[in-house]
Amino acid sequence: MSRPRIVIVGAGFAGYRTARTLSRLTRHQADIVLLNPTDYFLYLPLLPQVAAGILEPRRVSVSLSGTLPRVRLVLGEADGIDLDGRTVHYTDPEGGEGTLRYDRLVLAAGSVNKLLPIPGVAEHAHGFRGLPEALYLRDHVTRQVELAAAADDRAECAARCTFVVVGAGYTGTEVAAHGQMYTDAQVRRHPMRTGMRPRWMLLDVAERVLPEMDERLSRTAERVLRQRGVDVRMGTSVKEATHDGVLLTDGTTVDTRTLVWCVGVRPDPLVESLGLPMERGRLLVDPHLQVPGRPELFACGDVAAVPDLTKPGQYTPMTAQHAWRHGKVCAENVAASLGIGGQRRAYRHRDMGFVVDLGGAKAAANPLGVPMSGPAAGAVTRGYHLAAMPGNRVRVAADWLLDAVLPRQAVQLGLVRSWSVPLESASPEVARVPGRPDAGSAGSAGSAGGPGRTEPAERRQGGEPAKARPGEEPAKSQPDGESAKSQPGGEPAKSRPGGEPAKAQPGGEPARKHPGRPGADGASGKRHRTSESARPRPAHAPGTSRKAAEPSAAPKPSTGARRSEAPGGTRSSGRTRSPGAPAPTRSAGPPADPGPEPPPNQPPPGPDIAPGPVKRTDGPAVEGDS
Repeated sequence: MSRPRIVIVGAGFAGYRTARTLSRLTRHQADIVLLNPTDYFLYLPLLPQVAAGILEPRRVSVSLSGTLPRVRLVLGEADGIDLDGRTVHYTDPEGGEGTLRYDRLVLAAGSVNKLLPIPGVAEHAHGFRGLPEALYLRDHVTRQVELAAAADDRAECAARCTFVVVGAGYTGTEVAAHGQMYTDAQVRRHPMRTGMRPRWMLLDVAERVLPEMDERLSRTAERVLRQRGVDVRMGTSVKEATHDGVLLTDGTTVDTRTLVWCVGVRPDPLVESLGLPMERGRLLVDPHLQVPGRPELFACGDVAAVPDLTKPGQYTPMTAQHAWRHGKVCAENVAASLGIGGQRRAYRHRDMGFVVDLGGAKAAANPLGVPMSGPAAGAVTRGYHLAAMPGNRVRVAADWLLDAVLPRQAVQLGLVRSWSVPLESASPEVARVPGRPDAGSAGSAGSAGGPGRTEPAERRQGGEPAKARPGEEPAKSQPDGESAKSQPGGEPAKSRPGGEPAKAQPGGEPARKHPGRPGADGASGKRHRTSESARPRPAHAPGTSRKAAEPSAAPKPSTGARRSEAPGGTRSSGRTRSPGAPAPTRSAGPPADPGPEPPPNQPPPGPDIAPGPVKRTDGPAVEGDS
């Protein structure tokens, strides 16, 4: 008799904990398969320290294969689930397709960025939920300070030294706190930067910083930020974003080249395609994390609406503290349902408090409900992170020690370009690569420039209009059927620098073909597929697949990039492509190798230029924390 198979979708806090606990409980009595687009678990709470140059990227990346014994890792993104056929369809990083059969399915896909209807944000802002985005922000901030020091115009120098962060939750507060220290250190050590004053702004429509925390801790965090020179503006947000600044809701215009979007998150749209009962975008489950009427289906983390037994009528919030504990209970109940574990149990949570790292020796924390600030809170915060990390503890502690005695290395490596980390990306944990099938684009917004972005495709070397890349056709129509001149916000694309309509964005998805993807417009016959078995993949039940209905259909805009919350009330992680993202169509042969060189029309490195202004109206309040 074959062993039962357990498939886990997503390796965020909930998915990773589920896989680790099941590996211990099953002991070779079941096959455990983990489907994730990357081969590491990202410890998101320390991501601001990566952007600030304190930690190296691999310190916050925990190997899945190295820490999950008896778990088979499959690299890929789930894009369709057949509940009746008990199969998960996925696309791997090289464009191949596969199918996973399951006896038990655990959905732990996490959450994605929640974008507001603010024209200009998708084109001009960058998110902050994955390693590529953190590395890009570190390079971009370093470059802006260097360009400001070399600028002859005082207005340009001030604009490049101004950094705007939207969202005063855990993510935005930590990014602003660490960013101010990082840029101050850059200016202080450089003799040619005398008189330069980096300016960081933190905006939010809420009444106070960190509204999720105790009011006393909120005041502590705001006091630390203001003492460092951060311009904290509550009750204020962005009204319009342009290539050279932002217009705020209070009528103020701020000249800047940097806009960091840390506003809010929502559940990953994968669960919406299942056609099951939902609660504000989350899949309804019982206290045992099981979907009613589907004994083989479990859900945990940000995609699951788990009843809060300590607060009847409410659901557990979307924080990684809950996601981490969901994972353990979910694993125990999955094992019990297969008869290889103990008794199943309901999820009950005891609040352990929250921690917010404000950089240096400063932090705000309330462990076990005891409010703390200053160096004591800083020590508690770092101790909590070391205890919560599933690996790399010694390396993280060593980096903290070196940062305390040595100056930071303020250099830009230029490994991540702005077009490879668009705000509207279905897979922000994977940087876009030239010539590779792109599962994470989001229509035109994902490829447009913004503060700190590359030049539009119309402005190439020598001033010649850009043509389509090899193997692709010009993007003549947008996902909504309008011409390429129509951009978010209703403004024509000719308002961009250069005054011409954008026909091909750097790194954006062409309307029909991709480099290395011949026949992507549906002209090719048979599709290349990598599957578990030779049998054809069963058809998906209606409403359960996220693939496009027609291979030749134009791509639709993605619903947003994903950002999750972390231990202590910060971000949690997960994966999957949004339902609006175009489904890749493969040729009969293997994907073409694009080689190490970017496309010939790729814009040269240099200062980033953004497109022109767009109009907007304020959007609704967000869900979840940034």
